[in-house]
Amino acid sequence: MDIAICSYNKKDDTLLFSGANNPLWIIRESEGDSDELTNEIGDRKLIEIKGDKQPVGLHFDKKPFVTHKVQLKAKDLLYLFSDGYADQFGGLKGKKLKNKNFKKLLLENAKKPIGKQGEILKQEFIKWKSDFEQLDDVCVIGVQF
Repeated sequence: MDIAICSYNKKDDTLLFSGANNPLWIIRESEGDSDELTNEIGDRKLIEIKGDKQPVGLHFDKKPFVTHKVQLKAKDLLYLFSDGYADQFGGLKGKKLKNKNFKKLLLENAKKPIGKQGEILKQEFIKWKSDFEQLDDVCVIGVQF
């Protein structure tokens, strides 16, 4: 089983994150070069905090999960999600959407209100999926600071 979990401290605007095969994506206003940068569109960048490459539960090489501490900034957008969105088959060629396109979709809509982003994600998923069967759960959680 895969999972991502966060704990927010509002006293100092820090976030603790740990993931089992799932990352945390943060979309933030660009401030110049960054080693964390994975994608950028306009004045927004997407930072990926990777989870551990192990599931929750039984695992042959089980290790303690890493807890990442992240200093949040005003206007940060946080996204936690299952792999179902990016792994959905669809489009003209019946291929997976993939994380690259999922990131692009989030970045393109990052300036919109969080509720509108949810509507867009739903519409784009239905459009992508078209007549293909949905094979997995799809869960996307977005939080705006």
